[in-house]
Formats: sequence, C-alpha cells, structure tokens
Amino acid sequence: MNTEGNLWIYILSLGREITCEDEVRKLIFEKFGFLPGNILTKTVLYRLKRRGYIKPEKYKGKKAFIRTEKGEKELEKMKEFCKELLQKI
Repeated sequence: MNTEGNLWIYILSLGREITCEDEVRKLIFEKFGFLPGNILTKTVLYRLKRRGYIKPEKYKGKKAFIRTEKGEKELEKMKEFCKELLQKI
C-alpha cells in the first residue's frame, strides 16, 4: 500500500482537534503504524494549508493546525471512495 502517497488522508484524519505540527509524525506512527519522512510531512502540511483543507493555529506557542470544513468534506469523499472500492473487490 502506498502510505506516503496518501499521507494527506492520515494528516486530515488527525486534524479533528488542534494538532501540533511537530507531533504529526509521532501521531501517525502511533495510530497507523508507519513513520513518514520529515520533509514529506512538512510538504503535505504546506499543501493542505494552501488548498484550505487545514487551518493554521497556535497551541502552547507551537505551530498547529485544525481541519477545516473543506478538509472534512474531502476526507468524507475519500471515506466514501474507499467504501465503494472495498465493495468492488
């Protein structure tokens, strides 16, 4: 499975609550069992912000983010896609 190519899905799933950017890799490892690269994670975070899927926040003086309504809708579309795909295989 291409986990790194789909990193945006994992990051959006973390963004339900305010999440510190420097904890994203650790949280993905704890929740999903793989450790994405540092530069890749930062690149995906940047793209998600730029496209409006996550909103920058500050939490305890650190860079953080939270999922936006647009990000929530995109994550729901991906969940539906996965459900449909599973039914077909």
